[in-house]
Amino acid sequence: MIGAVVLAAGASTRFGAPKQRVLLPQVLHRLSEARSLAEVVVVLGAHEVDTPARTVTCATWERGPGASLRCGLAALSAEARAAVVVLADGPELAPAAVERIVDLWRAGGGEILAAGYGGRRGHPVLLARRVWDTIPDEGARALPARLIPCDDLGSPGDVDVREDLPPELRVSAPE
Repeated sequence: MIGAVVLAAGASTRFGAPKQRVLLPQVLHRLSEARSLAEVVVVLGAHEVDTPARTVTCATWERGPGASLRCGLAALSAEARAAVVVLADGPELAPAAVERIVDLWRAGGGEILAAGYGGRRGHPVLLARRVWDTIPDEGARALPARLIPCDDLGSPGDVDVREDLPPELRVSAPE
């Protein structure tokens, strides 16, 4: 069984409002299209977000993305053999990127796999259960990963400021 953890705990200071409220529905929709995921957990912290998805609030989110990730991993069921990690601010996540890294993991491709775009590490990231206890406060990015080319699928995006929003989401962005 494969679970997914959506990191949505940040304060959104550069955005100026809780961007999770705008972006999370799109990310969750994209994840729902990935056939290999049995469960999804959204990690909240700085802001409450109204979502039908299962959530966990990480009291230590300010320590870094690793703290939020550890909260999300701990909330996954005991049957989860691996977790796909995505960011709540990546609204253009390709479900096929999730499937690509899951398929490679199932084929014995490694314990930490990360989608690559232009040779740079991005999301989604897959973490086999045996590495979950090694996540430092700075997050999984601090751990070496096998880079899986996903350029053909397009980057999931990285919305830090309002100008980064895809046009279709700009209308619903809070001021």
